[in-house]
Amino acid sequence: MAERLAPSSRHQFIHGGRVVYEWDQTYSEVNIYVPVPPGVGGKHLFVDIAHNHLRFGVKPNPPYLDSDLAGAVKVSESFWTLEDGVLHVSLTKLDEGEPWRSAIAGHELDPATAQADQQRLLLERFQAEHPGFDFSQATVNGSVPNPRTFMRDLDSQPPPGPEDG
Repeated sequence: MAERLAPSSRHQFIHGGRVVYEWDQTYSEVNIYVPVPPGVGGKHLFVDIAHNHLRFGVKPNPPYLDSDLAGAVKVSESFWTLEDGVLHVSLTKLDEGEPWRSAIAGHELDPATAQADQQRLLLERFQAEHPGFDFSQATVNGSVPNPRTFMRDLDSQPPPGPEDG
């Protein structure tokens, strides 16, 4: 059931009329997909993943992308692969459940798309917390709360006593 809550499409960052990269996110990670030129193999690439910065390109050229990320990542749990001519950078979010408005800082989604992503992440969290239920057709009305923080403070509250009602 959790796979039904996975991203159904990728967001695109377009510059100069062409797709520079695509990206999507889950509750715990952000994935960036970049087409590489034909004939470029993994040994030709350099990819540097930092706490809040990403830099990659084809050796010995200057970086194709050298930018801050929209959020912080766990560097030791992030990695990259090259498959079928696409560089895939998998970034593990430092703050699991935090919705990213973009993969790269400054490339923000429009508000409606960001809200839809946030709703999907909230439902993905509910699915993980309640595996016996199917949240794939659920919707959230009104403003969607932050999936990382929604109702988390209840976990630290003591149960109500007799004087509470």
